[in-house]
Amino acid sequence: VHPVSFELLGEGRKLADKLEVQLAGVVLGPPGEMVEDAVAEAFAYGADLVYIVDAPPLADYRNEPFAKALTDLVNTHKPEILLLGATTLGRDLAGSVATTLQTGLTADCTELDVDSDGSLAATRPTFGGSLLCTIYTLNYRPQMATVRPRVMPMPQRVDKPVGRVMRHKLSLVEDDIVTKVLGFLPDNQSAMANLAYADVVVAGGLGLGAAENLQLVKNLARAIGAEHGCSRPLVQKGWMPADRQIGQTGKTIRPKLYIAAGISGAIQHRVGVEGADLIVAINTDPNAPIFEFAHLGIVTDAIRFLPALTEAFTRRLSPHSRDKLAS
Repeated sequence: VHPVSFELLGEGRKLADKLEVQLAGVVLGPPGEMVEDAVAEAFAYGADLVYIVDAPPLADYRNEPFAKALTDLVNTHKPEILLLGATTLGRDLAGSVATTLQTGLTADCTELDVDSDGSLAATRPTFGGSLLCTIYTLNYRPQMATVRPRVMPMPQRVDKPVGRVMRHKLSLVEDDIVTKVLGFLPDNQSAMANLAYADVVVAGGLGLGAAENLQLVKNLARAIGAEHGCSRPLVQKGWMPADRQIGQTGKTIRPKLYIAAGISGAIQHRVGVEGADLIVAINTDPNAPIFEFAHLGIVTDAIRFLPALTEAFTRRLSPHSRDKLAS
């Protein structure tokens, strides 16, 4: 189960409490222990009841059976609000379900709330991230929204007995499904950065001046056991791969410590990092926007400062303490 599912249960719990309704989770998958474990986790993260559709065609993700299972559940139980994670698969599923149900879908939301009428207020960046727009689905149901991983905080997990479970059959057989899974190829990028769930992140921006100076960011990250990333302009220049981009169109992060070197802090970057517990900004410009939301600001040249900081950490931190830096 992707962690964003639990993050959405936490956000759904707040909405359900405001509306004074129950919070339902949905588990789709093949019959077996994996589904039962997911059900238990759904209750632990706040669900009041869980709908299950477990059938062999749901063993691997394919749009047709998953969309059919979810749309049938919606048509049967008619929820007011339907939330999905904005992962690769979640985006694919959400679009198909919204189209089939002929309802609206607000993608990549950064905030969810309900107004005095009980309507979902889904807020997302627009116009290249320069504005925030709150969108309402007025005449159609359910009101659908997707949220990227780490945009919402992870709720506290509380062990509790499994509650009400409702099982539904998949009204689709394998022969009806056009898409067939022929096999799987190994992911050569399986060791890619997991920035979204890193406890410590060091990132660089255009203020570093040249691609080779990104090595300073990587050296510091290695010294403190952190992941390294960058702002969008560096990806656009080809200095770093897209999986290292932090911000509105990249990864949203919630680390315990975020060190930003040479990053100005435009709104597109801010929305991706403002959930960090501690933000340390290093920039030569004292008026850089990043200092407006950083917890600690250092006005200096990152190219000169990073090597000194790396050396200081290397001297003071043993390999064991690097692993514990964010604890």
